[in-house]
Amino acid sequence: MGVKERQEREREAVSRAILDAARELFIAEGYPHVSIRKIAERIEYSPAAIYGYFPSKDDIFFALAEEGFRLLISSAAQRDLEQADVADPLGAVRRAMMRVYEFSKSHPEYFALMFLDRSVPQISKSWNRFGFVRDMRLQLDALIQRAIDAGHFPQGAHPGVLFRIMLTAVHGASVMRLCDRLAPGEDADAIARDALEAVLTGLRAGSPVTSPSVGCLDSDLTQ
Repeated sequence: MGVKERQEREREAVSRAILDAARELFIAEGYPHVSIRKIAERIEYSPAAIYGYFPSKDDIFFALAEEGFRLLISSAAQRDLEQADVADPLGAVRRAMMRVYEFSKSHPEYFALMFLDRSVPQISKSWNRFGFVRDMRLQLDALIQRAIDAGHFPQGAHPGVLFRIMLTAVHGASVMRLCDRLAPGEDADAIARDALEAVLTGLRAGSPVTSPSVGCLDSDLTQ
């Protein structure tokens, strides 16, 4: 291994340690109560060394949020969107929405930082680095539009609005599970499936939708 390659690996390892420590501290103590100094102490580095990797605490959060979204938009999920079965667009929509709930189970710390903690910086303030999220949303809108065209949802429905309504159902189940708001014996997985199915049934039946469509794309999946 050459010197340059070794230096790059060492830098990646330190960056990883910083992000892991920051994620744990943000969750345990709350974003406002975590400082660069505290993160440095966790990994036994100096604050000045941390600044050599991330200019600010906000930049550390944005790096974590980007990681989280890339985990959510996994290669398998991306393939599902690109190769969604045209004969079953509703099934593809259902699977895409349930991936959000599954993400809350497989990566609860990322989900909490990205969707629950209102003290973290707004992702919209660093929107340029999250262009891939917008691309994914456009693909989801196209998928929902295919379901509309196939007659699964009312003609003229706005794909972004339908997405927002379905997202609320799976988010609710995710939050109930993560915040331990379930009664003994309740099954969060079943609640997530049932909530989404109830919403889908209502939308397919033509239940009135009063949510406005203005700005829904820019705010979906972000703060």
